Amino acid sequence: QGQLVESGGGLVQAGGSLRLSCVASGRTFSGYVMAWFRQAPGKEREFVAGITWSSVNTLYTNSVKGRFTISRYNAENTVYLQMNSLKPEDTAVYYCAATLGSLYSTKWDYWGQGTQVTVSS
Repeated sequence: QGQLVESGGGLVQAGGSLRLSCVASGRTFSGYVMAWFRQAPGKEREFVAGITWSSVNTLYTNSVKGRFTISRYNAENTVYLQMNSLKPEDTAVYYCAATLGSLYSTKWDYWGQGTQVTVSS
């Protein structure tokens, strides 16, 4: 059984930075597209950023373009989300996910348990 475990969340002031990590284990994730989603209180879960296995292609939601960067290190089965210039509206639980589909997939095969990011104004 595959497992995704996120870390790196916390409380930060507006304008600050955080780096989230997601470690995949339990099976090979070779070929998987990896992504970060987030869910704020009272809102639906939304796609934040995704990256293909080769790292050649990435995709970001408009609200984080230029501020967030997704990357991965396949040798250690890890995907990262570097978040800069954080805003209070970035406050959410951030989830790591994996799919054998594409960056635009609506079906994600594995999910992490989430890590809380809180940005104070």
